[in-house]
Amino acid sequence: MITLKNISKWYGRFQVLKDCTTQVNKGEVVVVCGPSGSGKSTLIKTVNGLEPVQKGQIFIGDTEITSRATNLARLRSKVGMVFQHFELFPHLTILKNLTLAQIKVLGRTEAEAKEKALALLERVGLSAHANKYPGQLSGGQQQRVAIARALCMDPVVMLFDEPTSALDPEMVNEVLDVMVELAYEGMTMMVVTHEMGFARKVAHRVIFMDKGEIIEDTSKEQFFNNPQTDRAKDFLAKIIH
Repeated sequence: MITLKNISKWYGRFQVLKDCTTQVNKGEVVVVCGPSGSGKSTLIKTVNGLEPVQKGQIFIGDTEITSRATNLARLRSKVGMVFQHFELFPHLTILKNLTLAQIKVLGRTEAEAKEKALALLERVGLSAHANKYPGQLSGGQQQRVAIARALCMDPVVMLFDEPTSALDPEMVNEVLDVMVELAYEGMTMMVVTHEMGFARKVAHRVIFMDKGEIIEDTSKEQFFNNPQTDRAKDFLAKIIH
């Protein structure tokens, strides 16, 4: 479903990604972790073209993201993205946040978009808040709205960029619960996170990054029980403690 081949990226002279190669199969949940500044958020943003790369190829299915001929706007409608800071439209109600792209991008009628939005708000436990504004919700509620908004577009892949890092500790589980449910339903997911409990529970594979490189790309059992590099062992010892 997702293929990255020899991806490299520079900011000026600084190389932030170094020859990264991996793939995510349909229905697979892959957790990307590593220390701050390791390039993991940049990596996930390259998957739907939010961060352009200077070298390598990226594919979603058979569509090459890195080709100039690709219509990125159309492709992104099928690749759900959930950011660290929600990125909801503050001047629109929750319902409008969920229906806008459905109408403008997918061409659904207002009635169709509303029906889809309300069903997904029900799914994430927020149907009672449809007519509120983002500022009236807690951080955890806003992030669940952001997940519902992405799901409104019927994505084939969901990308999560540290979706719980901006939340108070008490709100983390309400967001992770929705993500766990998606994983169990077979959604293809690539998740940048420090939530190792989530990784242990639902990940099929773990990608560990450091200094812009993929250091380990292995099953979760292998990563947690027998990491192959000293850097990964050191990271796990600190984060799990």
